[in-house]
Amino acid sequence: MKLSLIGRFVPVMITSLLFSTPLPAVEFHQHLDSLSLSTADHTKFKQLQKDFKSGPEVTKACLECHTEAAKQVHRTKHWTWEVPMKDGKMLGKRHVVNNFCISVEGNEPRCTSCHVGYGWKDNSFDFASQEQVDCLVCHDGTATYKKLPPGAGHPAYKETKVEGKVWPKVDLAYVAQHIQNPDRHNCGQCHFEGGGADAVKHGDLDNSMVHPSESLDVHMASGKDQLNMTCIDCHKTTGHQVPGSRYTPHASDAHGFDYPLPDDFPATCSSCHGLEPHKKNKKLNDHIARVACQTCHIPYIAKERATKMWWDWSKAGIKDKEGKEITKKDSTGMPSYVTKKGEFKWAKNVAPEYRWFNGNMNQITFMNTIDDKKVVQINHPDGSCADSRSRIWPFKVHRGKQPYDAELKRFVKPKLFGPKGSGAYWSDFDWGKSIEVGMKNAGMDYSGKYGFVETEMYWPINHMVAPKEDALACAECHARHGRLDQLCGIYMPGRDANPVVEIIGLIVIVGSVVGVSVHSVMRYISNRNIGKGGHE
Repeated sequence: MKLSLIGRFVPVMITSLLFSTPLPAVEFHQHLDSLSLSTADHTKFKQLQKDFKSGPEVTKACLECHTEAAKQVHRTKHWTWEVPMKDGKMLGKRHVVNNFCISVEGNEPRCTSCHVGYGWKDNSFDFASQEQVDCLVCHDGTATYKKLPPGAGHPAYKETKVEGKVWPKVDLAYVAQHIQNPDRHNCGQCHFEGGGADAVKHGDLDNSMVHPSESLDVHMASGKDQLNMTCIDCHKTTGHQVPGSRYTPHASDAHGFDYPLPDDFPATCSSCHGLEPHKKNKKLNDHIARVACQTCHIPYIAKERATKMWWDWSKAGIKDKEGKEITKKDSTGMPSYVTKKGEFKWAKNVAPEYRWFNGNMNQITFMNTIDDKKVVQINHPDGSCADSRSRIWPFKVHRGKQPYDAELKRFVKPKLFGPKGSGAYWSDFDWGKSIEVGMKNAGMDYSGKYGFVETEMYWPINHMVAPKEDALACAECHARHGRLDQLCGIYMPGRDANPVVEIIGLIVIVGSVVGVSVHSVMRYISNRNIGKGGHE
């Protein structure tokens, strides 16, 4: 036990001593006044000095000057919710299965509260309409513009109460006159609250990132003399195209340093830090070909707010004795059961799971046949130690149970959101009817028999980058039962024991000790004899 503790902590202490020099704090964004930030004062535009009644009215006014903006947005995945793949598959939020709210189709008015448009409430939505583009959700500089959860992308045009929460009437003219380039608040409204609420989906993105401390994210830390980077500093946008995708991520970047020049890899660590980022201990650079930067520099996710790790839809529908919906909370105050949604499990300060990853995510669609006798991976990272493109990457793995067609062996699209009598599960609590209505709406076959299957879904980790002093120490991985204990395919010193190597090492050590000892004895005897001869 004593040797084990020494073996674990000595490397940590050595590493801490060698690399404890803090980063030079150079603020990424200098303090600028309003004149420095923009060539236009939007409060002076007559087009924006109106009593706007709806979001599309504001967009129409924006387009009088920004004539091509909506056409640019129409080309983005933020608008289409589609990502075409090289193999012909069409992915994106519109098409993929997920194990949170399962499917967009059939539930549009609720899901599209995170769409950059207005009015996507069913399959009749006009994707060619320029006035339906929502400019304000990304450019609001007042932090007062919020889309109504079941509003099909519209904000609250009058004070509205949703699930007990009051949504105040938005002042569209005020927001339109105070616009800005997107900041963490704008992006976070959807990306921090993906899955229906704060911190649910990603694990490395939640509202604690709006004003993060340096220990939470060293790049986005917004305190005095801290870097204060925003989302678009890495996701550098051109023509409203925002780079970065969980469907087509870059597992490695052979280009190296190229910031701020735009290329195909603007959102990687190497774009700023280069291909040899460790200047003091260059041995660490030997890891870069096989270990993603994120693996060592994001040791934990969900640092301040718990993220959802388990969602079991099969347990939904339980009500109290009076027939009313119930909500239970765990010891930390997080909801552990909700009648509409089933059972949840949450976790905070989560160590990621590690997999080989070459940048290809294998994604199941609603047309794929599944094996319901084992856990179904909705998506999983492709890669292996034998693949030179693969690196060891960190992931949040979200697990749960969700409905599927028990005869056709395919995932289903249940209708969840809608009024009572529509077949929506959240109103009628009948899975059979909910799935039947949802599949009919999608124009897909359904056998009429459903079950629940256990699933898992992988989310690559890129955010919540720790200061280098808090990065993983050597002993976190190079040790038995360490972080990479389950990662097979490689021999890792400190973790693995190879009998042949260990025997050879033992022979070398014992041989060296014996050799040195014999040599010392012989030298001693020889010197002694020479001494005696000299006296004679």
